[in-house]
Amino acid sequence: MTDIPPIRVLIVDDHPMVRSGLKLFIAGSQEIVLAGEASSGAEAVEFCRHGPPDVILMDMLMPEMDGSEATRQIVELNQQVKIIILTSFHEQDLVENALRAGAMSYLLKNVSADELLQAILAAHNGRSILASEAAEALIQRTRQKPIAAFTFSEREKEVLGLMAEGLSTTEIANHLSISIPTVKFHLKNIFSKMGVKNRVEAVSVAWQQNLVEKPPKLNSPT
Repeated sequence: MTDIPPIRVLIVDDHPMVRSGLKLFIAGSQEIVLAGEASSGAEAVEFCRHGPPDVILMDMLMPEMDGSEATRQIVELNQQVKIIILTSFHEQDLVENALRAGAMSYLLKNVSADELLQAILAAHNGRSILASEAAEALIQRTRQKPIAAFTFSEREKEVLGLMAEGLSTTEIANHLSISIPTVKFHLKNIFSKMGVKNRVEAVSVAWQQNLVEKPPKLNSPT
């Protein structure tokens, strides 16, 4: 049996006590390992220039550069890095800006250790997880926008439904017996038609317009 290397996690937070707590959490798991720590978004971007981690736990409100801007710059450097926003705030603008910047998931700091570990594992495998407060913020934002009519092909409807169930690109491809590039092609078309930039936004809009089932409970995959 081949050993699976642990997931390398970078901690980004301007509060030393938060970083210390997260380091203890990481040290207690066999599935993840500490890649490093940064006290600002700018430090996180610089860290990623010299060897990006697998997953980043990113605070939102920090000096020099906030979490959204750091996320945007890091995703531009390397789209393989999975970024989880871990913050105390869930205002609509913060959630939306972070996800538009390329964050994979959005969690609050009251998350349990087990829920955080599951979010890291999910992000590493290409799955998004939202705190219920963040999901509600997105839903409230979409309610403020005019309801749009979307015209999807049958295959696009299938892909959207499976995406809402939390399946990764590879899992969708296997489920539908199509290639990964084909799934990515359908995802690109879905995002374009819905006017969104990522999976989380697409599923949120789909929830609001009853295109898929209602959002799951706290910290369930999207």
